[in-house]
Amino acid sequence: MNGVLIIDKPSGLTSHDVVARVRRILQQKAVGHLGTLDPLATGVLPLVLGNMTRLAQFYLASEKSYEGVIRFGFATDTYDAEGDPISEPQQPSLTLTQVRELAAKFVGSIEQMPPPFSAKKIKGVPAYKLARKKKEVVLTPVTVEIKQFEILAMEDVDSDAGTRACARFQARVASGTYMRSVAHEMGQLAGCGAHLQLLRRTAVAEFELEDAHTLEQLEQASQGARGDEAIADLLIHPRKLLPSIPSVTATDDIVAHIRHGRAVNLPELSRAREVKVFYGQRELIAISTRVAGTLFHPRIVLV
Repeated sequence: MNGVLIIDKPSGLTSHDVVARVRRILQQKAVGHLGTLDPLATGVLPLVLGNMTRLAQFYLASEKSYEGVIRFGFATDTYDAEGDPISEPQQPSLTLTQVRELAAKFVGSIEQMPPPFSAKKIKGVPAYKLARKKKEVVLTPVTVEIKQFEILAMEDVDSDAGTRACARFQARVASGTYMRSVAHEMGQLAGCGAHLQLLRRTAVAEFELEDAHTLEQLEQASQGARGDEAIADLLIHPRKLLPSIPSVTATDDIVAHIRHGRAVNLPELSRAREVKVFYGQRELIAISTRVAGTLFHPRIVLV
Protein backbone atom coordinates (compact mmCIF):
# COMPACT_ATOMS: atom_id res chain seq x y z
CA MET A 1 0.00 0.00 0.00
CA ASN A 2 1.26 3.46 -0.94
CA GLY A 3 0.17 6.70 0.70
CA VAL A 4 0.45 9.15 3.57
CA LEU A 5 -1.27 8.29 6.84
CA ILE A 6 -1.60 10.70 9.75
CA ILE A 7 -1.64 9.06 13.17
CA ASP A 8 -2.79 10.80 16.35
CA LYS A 9 0.07 9.51 18.47
CA PRO A 10 -0.86 8.55 22.03
CA SER A 11 1.33 9.47 24.98
CA GLY A 12 3.77 6.80 26.14
CA LEU A 13 4.79 5.52 22.70
CA THR A 14 7.88 6.56 20.77
CA SER A 15 7.51 7.44 17.10
CA HIS A 16 9.38 4.20 16.33
CA ASP A 17 6.80 2.29 18.41
CA VAL A 18 4.03 3.75 16.28
CA VAL A 19 5.82 2.84 13.05
CA ALA A 20 6.27 -0.72 14.33
CA ARG A 21 2.56 -0.97 15.21
CA VAL A 22 1.51 0.29 11.78
CA ARG A 23 3.89 -2.14 10.06
CA ARG A 24 2.26 -4.97 11.98
CA ILE A 25 -1.30 -3.80 11.31
CA LEU A 26 -0.72 -3.30 7.60
CA GLN A 27 1.70 -6.25 7.32
CA GLN A 28 4.01 -3.93 5.41
CA LYS A 29 7.68 -3.15 6.00
CA ALA A 30 7.91 0.10 4.03
CA VAL A 31 6.62 2.53 6.67
CA GLY A 32 8.43 5.64 7.87
CA HIS A 33 7.61 8.85 9.74
CA LEU A 34 8.08 12.53 8.92
CA GLY A 35 9.57 13.84 12.17
CA THR A 36 9.71 12.30 15.62
CA LEU A 37 7.50 13.08 18.60
CA ASP A 38 8.73 12.56 22.17
CA PRO A 39 7.07 9.69 24.08
CA LEU A 40 5.30 12.20 26.34
CA ALA A 41 3.83 14.10 23.39
CA THR A 42 0.64 13.34 21.49
CA GLY A 43 -0.80 14.44 18.19
CA VAL A 44 0.09 14.66 14.52
CA LEU A 45 2.58 12.03 13.38
CA PRO A 46 2.66 11.73 9.57
CA LEU A 47 3.61 8.31 8.23
CA VAL A 48 4.65 7.49 4.68
CA LEU A 49 3.78 4.07 3.26
CA GLY A 50 5.26 2.09 0.39
CA ASN A 51 6.78 4.14 -2.40
CA MET A 52 5.62 7.34 -0.66
CA THR A 53 8.60 6.96 1.69
CA ARG A 54 10.52 8.70 -1.10
CA LEU A 55 8.63 11.90 -0.28
CA ALA A 56 10.34 12.19 3.12
CA GLN A 57 13.08 14.40 1.63
CA PHE A 58 10.50 17.11 0.92
CA TYR A 59 9.46 17.33 4.59
CA LEU A 60 12.86 17.66 6.30
CA ALA A 61 12.29 21.35 7.08
CA SER A 62 8.56 21.25 7.79
CA GLU A 63 6.96 23.84 10.05
CA LYS A 64 5.22 22.42 13.13
CA SER A 65 2.50 23.68 15.48
CA TYR A 66 1.97 22.73 19.12
CA GLU A 67 -0.20 23.33 22.13
CA GLY A 68 0.91 22.42 25.61
CA VAL A 69 1.55 23.30 29.24
CA ILE A 70 4.75 24.53 30.90
CA ARG A 71 5.00 23.91 34.64
CA PHE A 72 7.08 26.35 36.67
CA GLY A 73 8.59 25.44 40.03
CA PHE A 74 11.32 22.90 39.22
CA ALA A 75 13.42 21.68 36.30
CA THR A 76 13.96 18.05 35.24
CA ASP A 77 16.86 16.26 33.57
CA THR A 78 14.78 15.49 30.46
CA TYR A 79 13.21 18.99 30.41
CA ASP A 80 9.76 17.38 30.58
CA ALA A 81 7.43 15.67 33.06
CA GLU A 82 8.99 12.23 32.49
CA GLY A 83 12.35 13.27 33.96
CA ASP A 84 13.75 13.46 37.48
CA PRO A 85 13.80 16.84 39.25
CA ILE A 86 17.18 18.57 39.18
CA SER A 87 16.21 21.65 41.19
CA GLU A 88 14.52 22.22 44.54
CA PRO A 89 10.74 22.64 44.21
CA GLN A 90 9.47 26.18 44.53
CA GLN A 91 6.02 27.74 44.60
CA PRO A 92 6.36 30.64 42.19
CA SER A 93 3.67 33.25 41.90
CA LEU A 94 3.85 34.27 38.25
CA THR A 95 1.35 36.50 36.52
CA LEU A 96 0.13 36.07 32.97
CA THR A 97 1.87 39.31 32.01
CA GLN A 98 5.19 38.16 33.47
CA VAL A 99 5.13 34.84 31.61
CA ARG A 100 4.10 36.51 28.35
CA GLU A 101 7.09 38.83 28.71
CA LEU A 102 9.33 35.78 29.17
CA ALA A 103 7.79 34.07 26.14
CA ALA A 104 8.39 37.13 23.95
CA LYS A 105 12.15 36.64 24.39
CA PHE A 106 11.93 33.36 22.47
CA VAL A 107 10.07 34.58 19.39
CA GLY A 108 12.15 34.85 16.24
CA SER A 109 15.50 33.33 15.32
CA ILE A 110 17.26 32.22 18.52
CA GLU A 111 20.16 30.08 19.67
CA GLN A 112 18.80 27.00 21.45
CA MET A 113 20.56 24.28 23.42
CA PRO A 114 19.06 20.85 22.61
CA PRO A 115 18.01 18.72 25.59
CA PRO A 116 20.58 16.14 26.81
CA PHE A 117 17.86 13.50 26.40
CA SER A 118 17.44 13.98 22.65
CA ALA A 119 18.29 12.30 19.36
CA LYS A 120 21.08 14.78 18.64
CA LYS A 121 24.23 12.75 17.92
CA ILE A 122 27.59 13.10 19.65
CA LYS A 123 30.31 11.32 17.64
CA GLY A 124 27.60 9.18 16.08
CA VAL A 125 25.87 8.28 19.37
CA PRO A 126 22.42 9.72 20.20
CA ALA A 127 22.66 12.06 23.20
CA TYR A 128 19.88 10.27 25.09
CA LYS A 129 21.88 7.02 25.14
CA LEU A 130 24.78 8.80 26.84
CA ALA A 131 22.44 10.63 29.21
CA ARG A 132 20.77 7.39 30.29
CA LYS A 133 24.19 5.99 31.20
CA LYS A 134 24.93 9.16 33.21
CA LYS A 135 27.76 10.01 30.83
CA GLU A 136 28.70 13.56 29.98
CA VAL A 137 26.56 15.04 27.21
CA VAL A 138 28.26 17.96 25.46
CA LEU A 139 25.95 19.61 22.95
CA THR A 140 26.28 22.89 21.09
CA PRO A 141 23.56 25.49 20.57
CA VAL A 142 21.75 25.51 17.25
CA THR A 143 19.86 28.28 15.50
CA VAL A 144 16.10 27.69 15.46
CA GLU A 145 13.10 29.84 14.65
CA ILE A 146 9.98 30.27 16.75
CA LYS A 147 7.42 31.94 14.53
CA GLN A 148 4.64 32.21 17.12
CA PHE A 149 4.64 31.58 20.86
CA GLU A 150 1.51 32.66 22.67
CA ILE A 151 0.81 32.13 26.38
CA LEU A 152 -2.94 31.60 26.54
CA ALA A 153 -3.48 31.39 30.30
CA MET A 154 -1.95 30.71 33.69
CA GLU A 155 -3.54 27.86 35.63
CA ASP A 156 -3.34 26.66 39.22
CA VAL A 157 -1.23 23.57 39.78
CA ASP A 158 -1.94 23.50 43.53
CA SER A 159 -5.11 25.26 44.60
CA ASP A 160 -4.26 24.89 48.32
CA ALA A 161 -1.01 26.79 47.87
CA GLY A 162 -2.68 29.37 45.70
CA THR A 163 0.14 29.30 43.15
CA ARG A 164 -0.27 29.94 39.43
CA ALA A 165 2.56 27.83 38.13
CA CYS A 166 1.30 26.34 34.84
CA ALA A 167 1.30 28.21 31.55
CA ARG A 168 -0.89 26.97 28.70
CA PHE A 169 0.54 27.89 25.27
CA GLN A 170 0.33 27.64 21.50
CA ALA A 171 3.42 27.67 19.31
CA ARG A 172 4.40 27.52 15.65
CA VAL A 173 8.04 26.69 15.00
CA ALA A 174 10.53 25.79 12.31
CA SER A 175 12.00 22.31 12.07
CA GLY A 176 14.54 21.37 14.75
CA THR A 177 12.99 23.41 17.57
CA TYR A 178 12.60 21.72 20.96
CA MET A 179 9.69 23.02 23.06
CA ARG A 180 11.26 21.15 25.98
CA SER A 181 14.27 23.44 25.76
CA VAL A 182 12.01 26.49 25.58
CA ALA A 183 10.30 25.40 28.82
CA HIS A 184 13.63 24.73 30.53
CA GLU A 185 15.12 28.05 29.52
CA MET A 186 12.00 29.96 30.56
CA GLY A 187 12.36 28.41 34.00
CA GLN A 188 15.95 29.59 34.16
CA LEU A 189 14.92 33.14 33.28
CA ALA A 190 12.11 33.03 35.84
CA GLY A 191 14.57 31.85 38.51
CA CYS A 192 12.38 28.99 39.65
CA GLY A 193 12.98 26.19 37.14
CA ALA A 194 10.40 24.81 34.72
CA HIS A 195 9.67 21.84 32.51
CA LEU A 196 7.27 20.81 29.77
CA GLN A 197 4.24 19.22 31.42
CA LEU A 198 2.17 18.41 28.33
CA LEU A 199 2.69 18.69 24.58
CA ARG A 200 0.34 18.05 21.68
CA ARG A 201 1.40 18.55 18.08
CA THR A 202 -1.47 20.05 16.11
CA ALA A 203 0.14 20.33 12.67
CA VAL A 204 3.14 19.29 10.57
CA ALA A 205 3.46 21.02 7.20
CA GLU A 206 0.02 20.67 5.54
CA PHE A 207 -1.15 17.92 7.90
CA GLU A 208 -3.46 18.79 10.82
CA LEU A 209 -5.26 17.01 13.65
CA GLU A 210 -8.44 16.77 11.59
CA ASP A 211 -6.48 14.50 9.21
CA ALA A 212 -5.34 12.18 12.00
CA HIS A 213 -6.58 8.74 13.00
CA THR A 214 -5.85 6.66 16.07
CA LEU A 215 -4.05 3.35 15.96
CA GLU A 216 -7.30 1.74 17.09
CA GLN A 217 -9.15 3.20 14.10
CA LEU A 218 -6.48 1.87 11.77
CA GLU A 219 -6.70 -1.57 13.37
CA GLN A 220 -10.50 -1.61 13.04
CA ALA A 221 -10.27 -0.61 9.38
CA SER A 222 -7.76 -3.38 8.67
CA GLN A 223 -10.00 -5.99 10.28
CA GLY A 224 -13.25 -4.87 8.67
CA ALA A 225 -15.00 -6.42 5.70
CA ARG A 226 -13.75 -3.69 3.32
CA GLY A 227 -10.07 -4.37 4.12
CA ASP A 228 -7.64 -2.34 2.03
CA GLU A 229 -10.44 -0.12 0.78
CA ALA A 230 -11.23 0.99 4.34
CA ILE A 231 -7.55 1.67 5.02
CA ALA A 232 -7.29 3.66 1.79
CA ASP A 233 -10.11 5.89 3.06
CA LEU A 234 -7.86 6.92 5.97
CA LEU A 235 -5.01 8.08 3.73
CA ILE A 236 -4.42 11.69 2.73
CA HIS A 237 -5.70 12.38 -0.79
CA PRO A 238 -2.55 12.57 -2.98
CA ARG A 239 -3.69 15.87 -4.49
CA LYS A 240 -3.36 17.49 -1.04
CA LEU A 241 0.32 16.59 -0.69
CA LEU A 242 3.01 19.28 -1.03
CA PRO A 243 0.53 22.07 -1.84
CA SER A 244 3.29 24.56 -2.69
CA ILE A 245 4.26 22.44 -5.73
CA PRO A 246 1.91 22.77 -8.73
CA SER A 247 0.30 19.70 -10.26
CA VAL A 248 -0.19 18.41 -13.78
CA THR A 249 -2.16 15.42 -15.05
CA ALA A 250 -0.09 13.39 -17.49
CA THR A 251 -1.10 11.68 -20.69
CA ASP A 252 -0.32 8.01 -21.29
CA ASP A 253 2.71 8.95 -23.43
CA ILE A 254 4.15 11.20 -20.71
CA VAL A 255 3.60 8.54 -18.06
CA ALA A 256 5.46 6.00 -20.19
CA HIS A 257 8.46 8.33 -20.46
CA ILE A 258 8.47 9.13 -16.73
CA ARG A 259 8.33 5.46 -15.81
CA HIS A 260 11.68 5.07 -17.56
CA GLY A 261 13.17 8.18 -15.96
CA ARG A 262 13.06 10.27 -19.12
CA ALA A 263 12.56 14.03 -19.30
CA VAL A 264 9.20 15.27 -20.62
CA ASN A 265 7.78 18.53 -21.95
CA LEU A 266 5.14 20.22 -19.78
CA PRO A 267 4.37 23.51 -21.55
CA GLU A 268 1.59 24.57 -19.15
CA LEU A 269 4.08 24.72 -16.25
CA SER A 270 7.04 26.44 -17.90
CA ARG A 271 7.61 28.78 -14.93
CA ALA A 272 7.50 26.17 -12.18
CA ARG A 273 10.73 24.89 -10.63
CA GLU A 274 9.16 21.58 -9.61
CA VAL A 275 5.91 19.86 -10.47
CA LYS A 276 3.82 16.96 -9.15
CA VAL A 277 2.87 14.64 -12.00
CA PHE A 278 -0.37 12.68 -11.66
CA TYR A 279 -1.95 9.93 -13.68
CA GLY A 280 -5.67 10.40 -13.23
CA GLN A 281 -6.89 12.08 -10.05
CA ARG A 282 -5.22 9.96 -7.37
CA GLU A 283 -2.02 8.38 -8.69
CA LEU A 284 1.02 10.55 -7.96
CA ILE A 285 3.68 9.15 -10.26
CA ALA A 286 6.58 11.59 -9.94
CA ILE A 287 8.04 14.84 -8.69
CA SER A 288 9.82 16.42 -11.65
CA THR A 289 12.31 19.30 -11.78
CA ARG A 290 12.56 21.81 -14.61
CA VAL A 291 15.74 21.41 -16.64
CA ALA A 292 15.21 24.26 -19.09
CA GLY A 293 12.22 25.90 -20.69
CA THR A 294 9.34 23.42 -20.62
CA LEU A 295 11.55 20.36 -20.15
CA PHE A 296 11.15 18.55 -16.81
CA HIS A 297 13.21 15.62 -15.55
CA PRO A 298 11.77 13.25 -12.90
CA ARG A 299 13.50 13.88 -9.56
CA ILE A 300 11.75 10.91 -7.96
CA VAL A 301 9.57 8.31 -9.68
CA LEU A 302 6.83 6.75 -7.57
CA VAL A 303 5.65 4.03 -9.96
